[in-house]
Amino acid sequence: MPLRIPAVVLPGRDRPATPPVVVPAPPERGVSDAPQVPDGPHRPGSAGEHVLQTEVGSSARAGRFYDDQLRDRLLPRMIEFVGRMEMAFVATSDAHGECDSSLRAGPPGFLHVLDPYTLAYPEYRGNGVYASLGNLVENPHVGMLMVDFTESLIGLHVNGRARIMDDDAFRTTYPGHARDHAAGRRAERWVVVDVEEAYIHCRKHIPRMERVTQRRAWGTDDPARKGGDFFGAKGTEPRVPRPSRRRFPSTTHLGAGASRTLRRRPHGR
Repeated sequence: MPLRIPAVVLPGRDRPATPPVVVPAPPERGVSDAPQVPDGPHRPGSAGEHVLQTEVGSSARAGRFYDDQLRDRLLPRMIEFVGRMEMAFVATSDAHGECDSSLRAGPPGFLHVLDPYTLAYPEYRGNGVYASLGNLVENPHVGMLMVDFTESLIGLHVNGRARIMDDDAFRTTYPGHARDHAAGRRAERWVVVDVEEAYIHCRKHIPRMERVTQRRAWGTDDPARKGGDFFGAKGTEPRVPRPSRRRFPSTTHLGAGASRTLRRRPHGR
């Protein structure tokens, strides 16, 4: 049956900004479509991860990583790390799996650890598209990556389920956390993430960067200060015909056994 997802109520409004989203229920998959994973004790990660680990022979190495590094909460050093981050990459997808990644940034402390199982980040006035929030209305799963490019050269992944709260509700529910970190910058709403996975991103390929002093126009609506038409998109065609080419599946590099076990791409996509 289709899932009826309540629409988000925007601040200052007594009704949803848009009608509730009706998300079609995913089609049932036959036995042949489901990933075939060897039987055994429960392991973290997705069925696709386990299929690839079996195919390439990395199951034991992956198991050590799960055991040593993957946790269902934020550990004390993770909480300290989050508290000094000035940006986070946020990955979401809609109910059909169409993905989007975005950047959230602010002074240290703009990411709030509410407790070891919960963190939150503010959403400010933007371009009005609501790509990330719109995805979360349909699909609450979110993946966050925070990277220290200047000191520790290390990253932290946080995956979980998100809910959207307007600013007034957040301030009432979590008093003391909704601080305004810059003049003219007050959050319109907050994304509250229930942590399900937290684990390290190794430093092997993280570039070292040097901090520079730069004045930032936080909260500005000046098109030039926001970047304007930096990529020259304005005035070009939104969509153009693509050259005809064969579309290869993403599993062509795998052996036949693993390719068959991964989820097939839906028709018409």
